[in-house]
Amino acid sequence: MTLENPSLPNIWRQLLSVLGDLRLAIVLLLAIAVFSISGTVIEQGQSLAFYQSNYPEDPALFGFLSWKVLLTLELDHVYRTWWFLSILILFGSSLTACTFTRQFPALKAARRWTFYKEPRQFQKLALSAELETGNLNSLTTLLEKRRYKVFQEGDTLYARKGIIGRIGPIVVHASMLMILAGSIWGALTGFMAQEMVASGNTFQIKNIIDAGPLATPKMLKDWSVRVNRFWIDYTPEGGIDQFYSDLSVVDQAGKDVDQQTIYVNKPLRYRGVTIYQTDWGIAAVRVRLNNSPIFQIPMAQLDTQGKGRLWGTWIPTKPDMSQGASVLARDLQGTLLVYDAAGKLVSTVRPGMATQVNGVTLKVDDVIGSTGLQIKADPGIPLVYTGFGLLMLGVIMSYVSHSQIWALQKGDHFYVGGRTNRAQVAFEREVIEMLDQLSDQTPLPEVLPIAADSLVSQN
Repeated sequence: MTLENPSLPNIWRQLLSVLGDLRLAIVLLLAIAVFSISGTVIEQGQSLAFYQSNYPEDPALFGFLSWKVLLTLELDHVYRTWWFLSILILFGSSLTACTFTRQFPALKAARRWTFYKEPRQFQKLALSAELETGNLNSLTTLLEKRRYKVFQEGDTLYARKGIIGRIGPIVVHASMLMILAGSIWGALTGFMAQEMVASGNTFQIKNIIDAGPLATPKMLKDWSVRVNRFWIDYTPEGGIDQFYSDLSVVDQAGKDVDQQTIYVNKPLRYRGVTIYQTDWGIAAVRVRLNNSPIFQIPMAQLDTQGKGRLWGTWIPTKPDMSQGASVLARDLQGTLLVYDAAGKLVSTVRPGMATQVNGVTLKVDDVIGSTGLQIKADPGIPLVYTGFGLLMLGVIMSYVSHSQIWALQKGDHFYVGGRTNRAQVAFEREVIEMLDQLSDQTPLPEVLPIAADSLVSQN
């Protein structure tokens, strides 16, 4: 014997009522907006040293936002936190509940036609009139010209148009659910990486700094990227105009499968992975000492205390490395500063030029630049974009007015009335125009007092 709990349906209905409450949806939407703004303002997925440097404890930003608070609240990866995803899921549940408890019933009621068989029923409508002339056939003709769908039964008539306006809110809710699903899926399966690669080098994406719990970066092992060349265009004043990276995607057999030149706002996309041009640097300098072979020495970025970017290296001028020269560079325009062991500026050189330092001829062959790449994968983006497209369509559909008209032929009297969910003034003009065409009397048929009061209250 099975005992059923009669309170369960009531609990279920109460839960749906709470979830479908517009006030709850507004609160959740505001929370999503606030945390999304925080995720935009606060840099996401950076290192601990970055947050300690930019969000110190003394003085803390706004008096409370230090790096400890930021990391404790997980504001360094807002979009992947359990609480942000929970808000998205709760908001999606609210939209779903509202759709099934309000929008679908409203659509079902709008599709169901009913006939008014008593004159008193017309008095409850927003606009109604009683004529001494007119008939259903004439009204049907006028309604069909205005794209109404007409239903007639005996001496009664019902007509409607704009049912798509009732479908629009459902499409809006469905599109928002699609956007939420895409956002959640992207947060769970997406990842972000950063690479600094010198010109001519080939790399596999490994330096992943942020990834969702379901991310599958194993797919990156099937291919690699080669930096064919990196260069910078400078303005006449010496400032950076744009920097470029010529990249090739290479499969496991070493064959090029794609090749593109990327720059800021023009990334490379391959197999759901997007590679952006975000930074640059100086990787190495190629030099020759006297008649020695050309050798390449790496350069490192120096700490200038925020006074610009500067790279430097030390080049030995004796085999036992007892003496050497320091070389500094600030950009890829080719000008390098050469200092001797005493720290004295010896010369400024460009690629192809030579200078004497510590009794040795130092010739600079080339300066090797490195490109800073940001790599992102977000499998939820197609779903989000599709959702936004449907959202715009649903909003347009929602602006279509759903208008209804009833008519009753009873003896020598002809009753007509109607209502609409929006564009009340336009609907009123349309109805009065049809009444004018139905009636041979002038002035126009008088609107019933109750209907007139209703119109005033609505306008």
